[in-house]
Amino acid sequence: MHFLQIWIIPSRTGVAPRYRRQRFEEADKRGRLRLIISPEGEEGALSVDQDSRVDAGLFDGPEQQVLTLPENRFADVHVARGALSANGQRLTAGDGARLRNVEAISFGEGENAEVLVFDLRPVELSGD
Repeated sequence: MHFLQIWIIPSRTGVAPRYRRQRFEEADKRGRLRLIISPEGEEGALSVDQDSRVDAGLFDGPEQQVLTLPENRFADVHVARGALSANGQRLTAGDGARLRNVEAISFGEGENAEVLVFDLRPVELSGD
């Protein structure tokens, strides 16, 4: 068993914390990305009060997928186990990559890889 604790800051203050467990079948993530967190909780995903989406995937051997990002978004890629390539960059367990100004991310060359992909809205910092 492998646990990852992920914190996503809500889009507004005063939101009560929510704790939920959800099992996503291996078959739904095998060789592809499966939506696991989204604002509306569509497709059986967990819901979050933030403009962000999280996908999970399992890749081994020739399995590959391309994730297209909406305009003005960035992605954080985290390899939970194994190894794979993301846009040609080799990543191994524990590695992360922040991708900005890309239209798509190509995943492949997996070696028993489990990956999480965070589709995030850039944070606007105030000039104060």
